[in-house]
Amino acid sequence: MQDVIHLLPDSVANQIAAGEVVQRPASVVKELMENAVDAGATKIQVIVSDGGRTLIQVIDNGVGMSESDARLAFERHATSKIKTADDLFALSTMGFRGEALASIVSVAQVELVTRRADDELGTRIAFSGTQLEAQEPIAAPVGSNFKVKNLFFNIPARRKFLKSTQAELNNIVTEFERVALINSEVEFSLRHNDTELMTLPASSFRRRILNIFGKKINSQLIEVEVNSSLVNIHGYVGAPESARKKGVAQYFFVNGRYMRHPYFAKAVFETYSGMIPQGEQVPFFICLQVDPSRIDVNIHPTKTEIKFEDEQSLWKIMAAAVRESLGRFNAAPGLDFNAEEVPDIPAMDLSGNTTNVVAPKISYNPNYNPYRSISQEYRKQQGTDWEKLYDVVSSPTQCDVLPSNELVLPCEEQQKNEDLFDKFTDETPTEEYAPISQYKGQYILVPVKSGLMWIHQRRAHIRILFEKYIQQLQTGRGCTQRMLFPERVDFTTNESIFMDSVIDELTALGFDISSLGGGSYMLNGAPVDIEGLSPAQLLTNIVQDSMEHAAITKEKLYEKMALSMARKVAIVVGQMLSIEEMNTLVATLFKTASPARTPDGLPIIYVMPDTDIFRNFIR
Repeated sequence: MQDVIHLLPDSVANQIAAGEVVQRPASVVKELMENAVDAGATKIQVIVSDGGRTLIQVIDNGVGMSESDARLAFERHATSKIKTADDLFALSTMGFRGEALASIVSVAQVELVTRRADDELGTRIAFSGTQLEAQEPIAAPVGSNFKVKNLFFNIPARRKFLKSTQAELNNIVTEFERVALINSEVEFSLRHNDTELMTLPASSFRRRILNIFGKKINSQLIEVEVNSSLVNIHGYVGAPESARKKGVAQYFFVNGRYMRHPYFAKAVFETYSGMIPQGEQVPFFICLQVDPSRIDVNIHPTKTEIKFEDEQSLWKIMAAAVRESLGRFNAAPGLDFNAEEVPDIPAMDLSGNTTNVVAPKISYNPNYNPYRSISQEYRKQQGTDWEKLYDVVSSPTQCDVLPSNELVLPCEEQQKNEDLFDKFTDETPTEEYAPISQYKGQYILVPVKSGLMWIHQRRAHIRILFEKYIQQLQTGRGCTQRMLFPERVDFTTNESIFMDSVIDELTALGFDISSLGGGSYMLNGAPVDIEGLSPAQLLTNIVQDSMEHAAITKEKLYEKMALSMARKVAIVVGQMLSIEEMNTLVATLFKTASPARTPDGLPIIYVMPDTDIFRNFIR
C-alpha cells in the first residue's frame, strides 16, 4: 500500500496561507501600509483601481531594501522583526511573521521597486504567482514602491467571491483609516481610479480625527487621559449629544496597532448609562500603551484580536478614566472641585446658638403646567391640535398608552387576526365603512362587516410612502422643491463613496445634490413632502441607513432607501387627524400591494370580530 501523506509544494502552501492573510484587496492595503510604517516612512501613498481588483499600489519614502533583502522578503517566514520566540513578547512593530508578502505574491502579480539612501541604484523585482519573472537594477527614489496587480488572477474561485467595486473600496477605506489614524505623524493619501479620496497631512492625533471624520466632530470630542503602572490611556470619547444608532466611529489601538475588543467597548458604553438613549452609541478613539510582554498579538491571522494578561483590571481603569473625563467636562452629573468660583458654604455653628438659623423656603409657581411648553413645541413641529390629544391622554381612563407603541398579540391571536383579514380583503372600506374615530392619536377605528378594524396610523402611512418611493426609484421621477437657502452637507469618505454611487437614486427620491469635492455636497433641493424635517438630516439618515446594503441587489437597496425615508417622513404617533385625513389614509392604504403589514413585517391592521365584542355583553 502506498504512502498517502506528502509535503505540499511551497506555491500551494502559500496560497493556503493567503486564505487567512489576504482575504480581500483591503487586506493587501493593510499589510503594505503597515510595512511602510515599520520602514520609517513619513509619506505613504495608496493608489487603487477597480476597488483593488486590478491594482493596489503603495509608495513610501522609508528606508528601502537592498537587492538581497528585496528578494528574500517574498520568501515565507522571512522577517526582520524577530529572531527568537521570546521576541514575540517584545514587539513594537506591525508585521512580524513573514507571511504577508509571501501570501500576496502567491495570489497576484507583484512588482517591487526599492532603494536605500546609501545605494546609487535601486532594485526592481517582479513576480507572477510565486514565479520570479525579473530582477534587475533600476534608478529609483529612496523607499519602496509595491504594485499588486490582478489579485486572485490564478484562483478564479476566490476572485468571483469578491464583492462589488464600491463594497471593496469601502473595505479599503476602512483599513486605510485604521492605519492612518494611529500614525498621525505620517502623511497619507488615498487615490481611487484617478480620484483623490483623502489627503492627510502630518498632524496631531486630534487633528487627524478631524481630517478623516470632519470638523463637525471637533466640538463633540472629550479628552481621556490616564497613566498607571499597568496601562497608559489617552484619546477621545464622544459627548452624549454625539450618540446615534448607526455609523459611529469606534477605534481601539494598543501599542500603535488597531484592535477589536468588545469587552473594553462595554467598559466605555456602561459609563454612558442613563445619559444616551438605549440602542445608541457614541464615537471613541482610545489608545492604550501596555508593556508588550503583557499582551499577545499573535492569536489571529490579521492581528486585530489581542489577548491581555489582566483584562479585568484594564476594564476598571478604562471605565474610571472615561467616567472621570465625562464628569470633568460636565457631560455627567458631578461636583466640579476644580471650579474657579467656589460656592460660599457657611461654617456650622457648634456653639448651640440657633437664633440665626433660618428655615429654608421653597419658591414655586402653583400655576406652572409642564405640559404647556411641550404642547406649544409639538404644535410648532407637527401643526396638529395638541390640546385635543392632551385632553384624551390626561383623562384618568385614557392614560395607559402602550409605552412601546406596539399592539402586542399572542401568536395564536395574530394568526386568527390574519385569517380574519384575509376574509376582509375584498370588503375595502366604503362610505358605509368609513373611519369613525381616532384612538389615542395612534389607531384609526373602522367598522367592517366582520367587526371593528383597528389601523395603526403611522405604520399605514409608512406602507403608503414606501410604495410611493419605490415607484419613484424605479421610474427615476421624483418631485423636488428648490431650497431658498441651499445647505452644505459633509460626509465621511465611505459615505461620500456611497453617495456618488446612488446619486441617481437620491435624485429620484427628490433630492437635488451637487458635489463640492472632498466629501462635501450642496443640497439645492429636497422632496416636496417633508415639511417639518431637516433636509440635510434626512439625507444623512438615508445614506447611513442604506450603506450597509450597498453590496446587495439594486432592488434590495431600493427597498432599504424607500423604507428609511418613509420612516422619517411618516406621521408620528400622537398626531391628531381630521375625518377627511383618516378617510384619505385608509383609502390609500387599501390601494397598496400589501396593506396588512409594513415593509419590514410589522402588523398594520387588527380586526376585532363582532363575536368577541358581543360576547362581553351577553348576560
